[in-house]
Amino acid sequence: MTDGNDARDSTEETRMDEPRRLGERYELGEVIGRGGMAEVHVGRDLRLGRRVAVKLLRTDLARDPSFQARFRREAQASASLNHPNIVAVYDTGETDVSGVAVPYIVMEFVDGTTIRDMLRSGHKFLAERALEITDGTLAALDYSHRHGIIHRDIKPGNVMLNRAGEVKVMDFGIARAIADSAATMTQTSAVLGTAQYLSPEQARGELVDARSDLYSVGCMLYELLAGRPPFVGDSPVSVAYQHVRETAPPPSRVNPDVSFACDSLVMRALAKSPSDRYQSAVDMRADIARIGLGQALAPVPIGDGDADRTQLIAPIATTVPPAQIMPPNPPSRSGWYVLLGIGVIAALALAFFLGRGLFDTTGEQVVVPQLSGLTVDVATAQLTERGLKQGVVRTETSDKPIGTVINQDPASGVKVAKNTPVDLTVSGGLEKVRVPILVGLTKDQALAALKDAGLTNGTITLKDSDQVAGQVLAVNPKEGVEVAKGSQVNLTVSSGKVAVPKVVGLAQADAEGLLANAGFKVNVSKQQTDAFPPGTVIAQTPPTGTLLEQGKIVTITVSVAPPSPPPSLSPSPTVSPTISPTA
Repeated sequence: MTDGNDARDSTEETRMDEPRRLGERYELGEVIGRGGMAEVHVGRDLRLGRRVAVKLLRTDLARDPSFQARFRREAQASASLNHPNIVAVYDTGETDVSGVAVPYIVMEFVDGTTIRDMLRSGHKFLAERALEITDGTLAALDYSHRHGIIHRDIKPGNVMLNRAGEVKVMDFGIARAIADSAATMTQTSAVLGTAQYLSPEQARGELVDARSDLYSVGCMLYELLAGRPPFVGDSPVSVAYQHVRETAPPPSRVNPDVSFACDSLVMRALAKSPSDRYQSAVDMRADIARIGLGQALAPVPIGDGDADRTQLIAPIATTVPPAQIMPPNPPSRSGWYVLLGIGVIAALALAFFLGRGLFDTTGEQVVVPQLSGLTVDVATAQLTERGLKQGVVRTETSDKPIGTVINQDPASGVKVAKNTPVDLTVSGGLEKVRVPILVGLTKDQALAALKDAGLTNGTITLKDSDQVAGQVLAVNPKEGVEVAKGSQVNLTVSSGKVAVPKVVGLAQADAEGLLANAGFKVNVSKQQTDAFPPGTVIAQTPPTGTLLEQGKIVTITVSVAPPSPPPSLSPSPTVSPTISPTA
């Protein structure tokens, strides 16, 4: 015997076996990720026939109206980000769970794995690959920062690599909603797991800006290079304290294979004060580019200011034992004379060179050459010929050929002293954007989406189709393809015209159904004829094959039997007249 609860449980089990749908459009599949704040399902967009990822907020958090409002606001902001290194947000909505409106976000499905999972599996990253991943992450942050969105939760679990090895950063804006809900490190495991990547100002509960994201990037790069985060502890609180008060050892102390340049890059990103860090993602990417070119980075002071702890990250030569630095016994009197003589000679030599520098105010001047349009190698060779040096090399988006110099400082024609460094700005090509999903949209919607993505509309070709007039049927270049910002995208749009089907010879009901399915309205006229069975279509206007806009009228002529002739009357019998006899 079962009670009411058992019956309800059985009903729920039956429902759970059925695919769950959101908004009659998205079909949910298995869970592919869980966190302290939400769970992520693989899903399918039934309207566009594509695989998506659907993130549903935890029900207990969805009960907070202020959190829901922030979630919607931030989801909308995230949906405005269109960048190849950012997981695209397609749609947002709400679904009812036990009477609670639970927000969800429909995102691009990334076929790949997170950096967190790769690290947990024991994967070791070469420095070059670690820098590539960091550069992709910074490219995403540069784009979001320029659009006024700070991530606030950069960590290996929010950075994915797809099967092509491309970086995809997730959860833009969602982290802000979490932060705004005043969640503490002891309240949610989402924040607990993030403590290892918190900036000092986040740990102190202060306002943050883009430089906080760069600190988190530095923590992630540290882990990619060293195999562990910069700070570890028994609790999130102890880790947060270290972010605020302690100085992490350079990653080369953990992994001796890490170069001096990578040490400098990481430690500048991990500076306690935001003003001592990289001031933008562009600045940090520029240093990554310098490392790729084999250039040295400026040494970075680390420590808390105490004389016994402050040091400079600098190339470390083979350690010399103290016994080889200081003689084991005091030198003899004759030894002192030798040392004194060497010191005098060194002092004289130093005075000579310093005197030249101090009093020679007529140093040789050279003219800075014109370097625009040259490759970095050719530009560097020309600088060397003039007695100048290559300075900082920065990369910027430009319509000039990739790798060519587009700016220089000092400018060409300026006279400078020999050995003056000349900074170069090199073209990185046009900014790349992805062609958005357009098929299924109306023409006006597609044009608006292209504009939002930084693209322009090219040719619009009308094609006869059974789709409604104005609906986008095809896109060239294809959706999801990376193209230069400002590129033209050609659209194929339904004209709404359909060939009128042949209905002559069909029964009236069949003809009306066929025409209605093709999108036409039907007008019926009748014609008496005995040449066809009654109810048969004997003519149609327009004729078969005519291209006609959906919604137009097709007239069919249906046969009806002619009226039966009146029955013939039988003639009355002739009555012969009777002649009465005459008298």
